[in-house]
Amino acid sequence: MSKSKSDATVTAFHDHDVIVPKKNLKSFAQKVTADETEFDWEAIERAEAALNELSPEFDGWMISECDRLEAARKLLTTGGLSKGTTQVLFRAAHDIKGEGTTFGFPLAARIADSLCRLVFHTAKPAALPLDLIDSHVAAIRAVVRENVRGEDDPVACELADHLRVLTDNFLKDQHKDDPDWLAEYGTPSIVPE
Repeated sequence: MSKSKSDATVTAFHDHDVIVPKKNLKSFAQKVTADETEFDWEAIERAEAALNELSPEFDGWMISECDRLEAARKLLTTGGLSKGTTQVLFRAAHDIKGEGTTFGFPLAARIADSLCRLVFHTAKPAALPLDLIDSHVAAIRAVVRENVRGEDDPVACELADHLRVLTDNFLKDQHKDDPDWLAEYGTPSIVPE
């Protein structure tokens, strides 16, 4: 069944809706030429300069993100493993995953990626292993507290790799009866780290 709204057509299915906007998005697009002379390199330089000015704030922001992640972890123990509490944890981890490298902590970002993978691919929140979540959060906080910069600290790398293996093993067990999931996510990434 389709119904039309002023700016879109909505088709409802039993478990989802498909929304088709009336305006074609192509009408908003602009062609960009590959001509390098039209590229605004000064904009890149201005952005890099602005980032450089903000860089003294990065450590404080990273500590705040770690505090937010720790608060989300505590919410799991006090509020239980629910969709709501795990989403709070996922958002906090996802922000560290996205910002960690920019803030100078790429290994924290790598560990946060593993935590995001654990939460995202576990279908039932109640099945999430709290000890593995705790280990991820403690590892991220340790990387930041010990000021582990770069991607070559051997202890932090080993810890990140170990947590990823534990996460992958847990997820493979959770999805052992799901060949589609295993085919898509159960193999190592071919993207170089």
